[in-house]
Amino acid sequence: MLRYVALILLILLIGLEIKLWAGQGGMADVWRLEKTVAEQKSKNDELKARNDALSAEVENLKDGDEAVEERARSELGLIKPGEIFYQVVEPDKDARQGNNGKQ
Repeated sequence: MLRYVALILLILLIGLEIKLWAGQGGMADVWRLEKTVAEQKSKNDELKARNDALSAEVENLKDGDEAVEERARSELGLIKPGEIFYQVVEPDKDARQGNNGKQ
């Protein structure tokens, strides 16, 4: 009789272990969810850093004239009155190779 009880308890234990490791909500699901959470935290950190940089840039544009001037110069190509603008144009790579081949 004791052997049958021990056998039933052993089978029950094995069944619970299988459910723990391979069943729905088991350790495999927990590991998958932990990996997903870690990936999402990484994405959140990247987005927070980007948001912080954008927030700092907005504050700088609101408060400082230098930032507005820098943006106007770099993005719009504007110059101050009285300044002279020089643009140096490099020849294309293909054009340089074509000249080297002819000489």
